Amino acid sequence: MDPVHQQIDDLVKSNEVLLFMKGNANFPMCGFSGRAIQLLKASGVDLKNLKTINVLDEPEIRQGIKTYSNWPTIPQLYIKGEFIGGSDIMTEMFDSGELKQLIEG
Repeated sequence: MDPVHQQIDDLVKSNEVLLFMKGNANFPMCGFSGRAIQLLKASGVDLKNLKTINVLDEPEIRQGIKTYSNWPTIPQLYIKGEFIGGSDIMTEMFDSGELKQLIEG
C-alpha cells in the first residue's frame, strides 16, 4: 500500500465518524461539504466526535482518497471504518433515517 493510502487507511480506521471535505466543520469551502456537515449535525453527530480532513490543505490526500474509495468526488464520509458515500448518498440516507441509525448504532 502506498504511503498516502496507508495514511488514509489509518485515519479511516481510527475515527468513528470521518469526513474528507473541502474546508472544515466550522467553515466548509464548498456547498457539498456544507451540506454534508448539516446532514451530520441533523443526524446527531457531536462535532467533538467528528474528524474532518480538509483536502484543500493536503493535495496528496485529495487525490489519494479518490483512488482509496474508488469514488470520484469530495466530500466522502466514513462511519466506523466503512465508506458511506458523498453528499448525494448522505442526503438519501438522511431522508430515509438510515444515516441517523448508522451514527447512533
